[in-house]
This record gives sequence, structure tokens and C-alpha cells, in this order.
Amino acid sequence: MRPIYHLCLQDAWQDAAAAGVYEGSDLDRRDGFIHCSTGDQVAETAARYFPGTDLMLLTIDSTQVEGEVKWEENPRGVFPHIYGRVPLMAVTAVEFLRWTGERHDIPFLFD
Repeated sequence: MRPIYHLCLQDAWQDAAAAGVYEGSDLDRRDGFIHCSTGDQVAETAARYFPGTDLMLLTIDSTQVEGEVKWEENPRGVFPHIYGRVPLMAVTAVEFLRWTGERHDIPFLFD
């Protein structure tokens, strides 16, 4: 399994946990896919799109999602996008990322 990562707000994760499935944020639904990152893209993505905000980092087993994972290029690189839903069984870890005032506190290193 090659994990992919998704950043979301705490409320969105709590709603997904209650529903049993994660369907993405308003932005994801507007774009038609769930935006994800590789391990080396997480810090930059968090800083660019969520400055000043505490976050949840979902580690996702891409083989367990409902739908297709496509690797798509944008000006900042090639990113994984989930065209479908993420059942809770596909989420292998959930980490709280606290905003320190300057950056998000990511407590571990990625492979």
C-alpha cells in the first residue's frame, strides 16, 4: 500500500466518522474529486491552503477507496485525487495538526 494523505477541518472529520464515510470538503465536491497529497507535499499544502487553522491529516489506503485514484498534474506537481468516497476502513491513521503560529506541527516524517 502506498498511502496518500488528505487534510481536512476537524468538523469535517467528525461528520465523516459519524456517517461512516468521508466525501470531501465543499471545495472537493465543487471540483468533483477529493484533493490529496503525497507525504512530501503535506506541509506545503497545509501552509498554502490552511494557514492559521488546526487540521486533521488523514492517511488513506488508496486501494480501499470507493472510486478511482488519479495522479494529476497541476503547476505545483503531480497530486493524487480521489474520484469517489473514502470509507472509514480506508483511513489507516488520523493525526491532529496544530497551527503553531508559524506553521502546522507535523509530528512525524513521511517516507
